Amino acid sequence: MMWLFAVLIVLVIGGVAVVAAGYGDSLSVEFDDRPDVVVPAEGPLTAEDLGSIRFTTVVRGYRASEVDALLDRLAAQLAEARADTSPRDPDDDGD
Repeated sequence: MMWLFAVLIVLVIGGVAVVAAGYGDSLSVEFDDRPDVVVPAEGPLTAEDLGSIRFTTVVRGYRASEVDALLDRLAAQLAEARADTSPRDPDDDGD
């Protein structure tokens, strides 16, 4: 009986080694099935847009690329808004 278990263990280890080495059927192609963060592509973002954002969670938090892209867009939008509303010097006549 002991020999039977030894043979079974050797066969299982051999099967795992064959699969790990890539023999047999190959693995299927992996597709990214994570949903994208949906925000309007054009125009300024609104409070409602920001309130509806849900980032995809991964093992150690959120997908950094999604967060970085949104932060870059918001920084550019805020810089543009600040430039548009900056006070003008009354002595400056535009020349």
